[in-house]
Amino acid sequence: MEAIRVKQVVEEDGKVSITDLPCQKGQAVEVIVLLEPLKIAPRNRLTVRQLRQSGLIGLWKDRDEIRDSSAYARQLREQAQKRGDISYDFAG
Repeated sequence: MEAIRVKQVVEEDGKVSITDLPCQKGQAVEVIVLLEPLKIAPRNRLTVRQLRQSGLIGLWKDRDEIRDSSAYARQLREQAQKRGDISYDFAG
């Protein structure tokens, strides 16, 4: 069996078109698709000054239904790690 390597960039979700192969009508071929990991753009990080000016610090300070913001944040992190649904009952 002969192997031919063709690299392409997917231009439409779920579709790859391969042409000009040295194959003839009726010839059996096997196609194996190897996916390269997606290259994720690096995230921009905030400086301390930008974080202080962003409004994120103290975001929950006036929320009456959140009595313990540390417990609320901890529970959100735990739920995110488990990939579960987020419930909003944090009055505890």
